[in-house]
Amino acid sequence: MRICVAGAYGAFGIKHLDALANIPGVEVTSVMGPTQEKIDALAKERGIGHAATTLEECVARDDVDAVILATPTQMHADQAITCMEAGKPVLIEIPMADSLEDSQRVVDKQEETGVLAMAGQVRRFNPSHQWIKNKIDAGELKVLQMDVQTYFMRRTNTNAKGEPRSWTDHLLWHHACHTVDLFQYQTGETVSEAFGLEGPHHPELDIAMDMSIGMKTPKGAICTLSLSFNNDGPFGTFFRYICDNGTYIARYDDLFDGNEEPIDLSGVAVSDNGIELIDREFIEAIQEGRDPNGSVAQVLPAMATLDKIEKSFT
Repeated sequence: MRICVAGAYGAFGIKHLDALANIPGVEVTSVMGPTQEKIDALAKERGIGHAATTLEECVARDDVDAVILATPTQMHADQAITCMEAGKPVLIEIPMADSLEDSQRVVDKQEETGVLAMAGQVRRFNPSHQWIKNKIDAGELKVLQMDVQTYFMRRTNTNAKGEPRSWTDHLLWHHACHTVDLFQYQTGETVSEAFGLEGPHHPELDIAMDMSIGMKTPKGAICTLSLSFNNDGPFGTFFRYICDNGTYIARYDDLFDGNEEPIDLSGVAVSDNGIELIDREFIEAIQEGRDPNGSVAQVLPAMATLDKIEKSFT
């Protein structure tokens, strides 16, 4: 499987390159980035044969079988459509778009072309959340409530590497997207009630720096999500599952019970790296000719819920 990684020298482009290096039978044959000098240097460092500054050049190549988009959010929808029109399966880093309208365009193009398109909902693949999902599917757990905190310090426009970037991140369409999709995935329901509250917007970036979201499913499970770009403390997202049979705390790829006792996740998946697991699912789905877990159609209901929350702000 020969892969192009677009947005390759960004924080998550590097994560995908590292993850793909751990998957047998996979070769990164092309990388794309907006600056020729930087993308050439990365290709040389990684031993990758082709580097370009346009996605169109990459998808036209015979040695590119599929594409991973780790580009700025605002480009995702159009770039995903470009990949599908070229007949190249595409994995879109979260979120697949920053509006319901653009998300629907991606799904419509996938249905029109039949080309595999997957949204990068990595929380479905983190071993901690997989362990919970396995218990739910086995009838051993039922989620009653999820309490989630997503906290960063992002008062300047920098990426996860602490480097300046040209695009603006978003608490709702990026960071809340993780939890909205996961809540619906773990409960097996589409949210019937959802609302949000925004704190003040950043004076230059014009994005909310603090946000609170509440959701409820038809059967009564609830989720409370707090998000902030003003947090001075540990960064990341922390999940508390309150279930009918125990309480569990998930921190990325680690899981604890309600008393902070660690839970053994060995054997849950072939890796403890969520990015590697999502890349493996993408590649295996292409090879097996099946829909991936996290197809754009499966994730569309989460985008509809985000749209509902956004409309509640006004």
